[in-house]
Amino acid sequence: MSSAPRRGVVSGVLVVLVVASVIATVLGYGKVVFNAWFIGVCLLILFGLLAMFYLLIRGPKTKAAAQAELIGELPAVPADPGEELRGPDTGLYVGSTVAPSWQDRVVVGDISDRANATITEFASGVLIARQGASDIWIPRESITEVRTARGLAGKVMSADGLLVIRWVLPTGTAIDSGLRADDKTIYPGWVDAFAGQHDSGQGTQE
Repeated sequence: MSSAPRRGVVSGVLVVLVVASVIATVLGYGKVVFNAWFIGVCLLILFGLLAMFYLLIRGPKTKAAAQAELIGELPAVPADPGEELRGPDTGLYVGSTVAPSWQDRVVVGDISDRANATITEFASGVLIARQGASDIWIPRESITEVRTARGLAGKVMSADGLLVIRWVLPTGTAIDSGLRADDKTIYPGWVDAFAGQHDSGQGTQE
């Protein structure tokens, strides 16, 4: 049944209910009519709340399932990442998105969990060590760009408020991972350190 006939059926049912309520009230059953409408409205509100909670719980799970093949397994932190070249710098890890979008949040595993973190550059890559969540290892060869941005993964800051690393997963998917540093004066050093990295062709932030 198309949406137009459904709307017609719903409207017809409402008209019948209203007419029946008026007739029942005239016949002296006003209290019964009031109670019936009150219970009906309460049930409708309850149904709406349950549906909303279901969507809130089910939505991320559905998105995670859809992203599973796209994201795949994240690189493991190597036992020996090599010489420490920069950092550790502290801040808030805000999340990761599928590039080039700044809003298409990656929800596979716990990579989307915001957490206080430190970011450190090693000879073989960049480590984002998060408190209360798994560490994120970004191999140097997978990094295509380091830049500053205003927003990422639903977190909006002032201009150049976030440090964002674009990197390519083993599946070939490019993602952006962002950190709001406690000391934003570190941003130029990070950006300059990777200024020669080859861009992945995924485009700029949308």
